[in-house]
Parts: sequence; structure tokens; C-alpha cells
Amino acid sequence: MTLQLEPMPDDWQRALAIVAHPDDLEYGCASAVATWTDAGREVVYLMATRGEAGIDTLDPATAGPVREREELASAALVGVTSVEFLDHADGVIEYGTALRRDLAAAIRRHRPELLITLNFDDTWGGTHWNTPDHRAVGRAVMDAAGDAGNRWIFPDTVAAPWDGVRWVAVAGVNNPTHAVDVTDGLERGVRSLMEHRAYIQALTDKDPERYAHDQIEGFARQEAERFGGRPAVTFRLYPR
Repeated sequence: MTLQLEPMPDDWQRALAIVAHPDDLEYGCASAVATWTDAGREVVYLMATRGEAGIDTLDPATAGPVREREELASAALVGVTSVEFLDHADGVIEYGTALRRDLAAAIRRHRPELLITLNFDDTWGGTHWNTPDHRAVGRAVMDAAGDAGNRWIFPDTVAAPWDGVRWVAVAGVNNPTHAVDVTDGLERGVRSLMEHRAYIQALTDKDPERYAHDQIEGFARQEAERFGGRPAVTFRLYPR
């Protein structure tokens, strides 16, 4: 018997999505973001890097601005108007107090009820090794959720402490607990990934449109089996 997933909570107004790279949110999560912004909720994106080391055919000084522009266009398609970039180095993000401080400061500025991040497990699905950046940022998000509410940790941030994070939702995991029906946001999720055209063209020989449809629609319809037959984006939800 297939374990059925619970619906994500909907009694919140503000979310902050924190990931390592441009494109991390577009591989599935953006369809859920489109659904949430349609309902009048506010979602802010924060990238720890500018993705400058992500395109083998472009040097970092060229790739960084390209990937930043692609992320801004991608976010706009799903109703996100605020996208911030930190300047941690792509590919070599270090977990530690410097990263935790930056993330806690962002949480204090934006005061979200829901935090979103990407799979920080050692592997994808138990087979493919996850990247150091994903592991470092995801684990720092979990820790910064608590740091942000403690006035004695990082007391020099501009914004006051924020202890209002109610959940952390982790996308892209093999053992999710909750899901969002993305029937209405699926096509915009596909288009948001397509905006990362330079990245996709360096990654695969497939047509970017076909690639985006295969990635986003394929996953969402696969997850429907666990969510009442509805196309879904899934999360592992950690209440706080």
C-alpha cells in the first residue's frame, strides 16, 4: 500500500525559500510557489551563491550574471518579486557560523512563518551523491531557523530576532511527508525551469522545452500516486 501524503499547511502568509543556487527551486518546487502566490501568499527567494561555477562553457565572471538574470526571470513567472543573492562561492560553500549568520539575518529581515530549502541528505534517493553546497545550505537553514529567534546569537544583525518560523519544508527528498496540489501551477513551474536556458543547454543536448516538461511534469505526476491522483510537489515538513 502506498503511503499517502498530508497536505501542506495553508494557514500562513509569508515564506522564505533559501537554496544554494539559481535553478535549485525550479526543479519542482516552483510549481508549488506559483500555487501559493496565486492564493495571495508572499514568497521570497534567497540564493546563497550566484551559480557562477555551474556552467562549464562559461567562466564564473560571465556565468554569474547570466544565471542571476535567469533566476530573476524564473521567479517572476511564479509570482516572486523579491530575489536576493548572497556572495558565498559556488561549489565551495562552507557550513559554519558565517553561513548561519547570513541566513539568520535574512530570516530576521523577512520574518517568515514557513522556511523552504532543498534536500540536504547525503544522497538523492539513496543512490546519487548530493553536492556539498546543497548539504551545507540545507543544514544551515535548519540551524538558522533557531538562531534567528535567539537574541544572544548573532546580536549584531540589523533586524530584531524572529522566533516566528513555524515549519521548515525540505523539497527534493526521498521520504516526504507532505505535498501541494500543483494542478494550477504546473505549467508555470515548467516555464520557470525553461528560463534557465543557458544552464540547461550546457547540461543536456535535449530541447530545453522538452527537458523542462519531462523534469517537472514527470515528477509531479509520479507523485500523484501518493496524493489522491493530483499532480504534486512534495516536502519533508519539520514543525518548530
